[in-house]
Amino acid sequence: MNSQGAIMHEDFEGHKGTIEAGDLQWMTAGRGIVHSEMPAAQGTQKGLQLWINLASKYKMIEPRYQEVLSKDIAEAEDDGIKVRVIAGEALGIKSPIYTRTPTMFLDFSLKPGGHLQQPIPNSWNAFVYILEGEGIFGNMISQPSNSHHILLLGPGDGLEAWNKSSKLLRFILVGAEPLGEPLVQFGPFVMNSQEEIDQTIDDFENFANGFEKARHWTSESQIN
Repeated sequence: MNSQGAIMHEDFEGHKGTIEAGDLQWMTAGRGIVHSEMPAAQGTQKGLQLWINLASKYKMIEPRYQEVLSKDIAEAEDDGIKVRVIAGEALGIKSPIYTRTPTMFLDFSLKPGGHLQQPIPNSWNAFVYILEGEGIFGNMISQPSNSHHILLLGPGDGLEAWNKSSKLLRFILVGAEPLGEPLVQFGPFVMNSQEEIDQTIDDFENFANGFEKARHWTSESQIN
């Protein structure tokens, strides 16, 4: 999700474009995809990137790319609360983004005095990242937390948040269902065993098993 500036995206499947402020892309790497992301111009570029693991049965699916312009992101407002629903559901609104791993990615803005109660499935892992302002999370006597802090939510916790300040509070709530599978990571490669990682690296280096298109592909993106 891009929040400031613009980013040029390109990949070996032929997807290409500029992600403007407020736009989002959702990429499922599957069996493998090579892509580039570069600032579209000089200056400050800000965005959020989230990596979500796929279940072993989906790791070798064909890559999938979804892009949503800012104007088309699902939004809802209610009593001082605004939410942009990147993935999942909030305030009765569902995102059009398809996720193979059950996921919520919610961009909340609370006006001064705003109070939010957002349910989260009991078995999910979840966290809050504060983008702007200051808020109280968890219960009324908690200490306020401010921008650029992450708050990890305990199992079975829904989210309750208050904006007791005089300025806007903006944060994302991210949650997903744990897969309960072994995980091995090397750089951008995430598999279930070291043997699978070794095979993936071999495939990447030899342009095989999903990486065939990388042999002759180079990115044309550059800073203007």
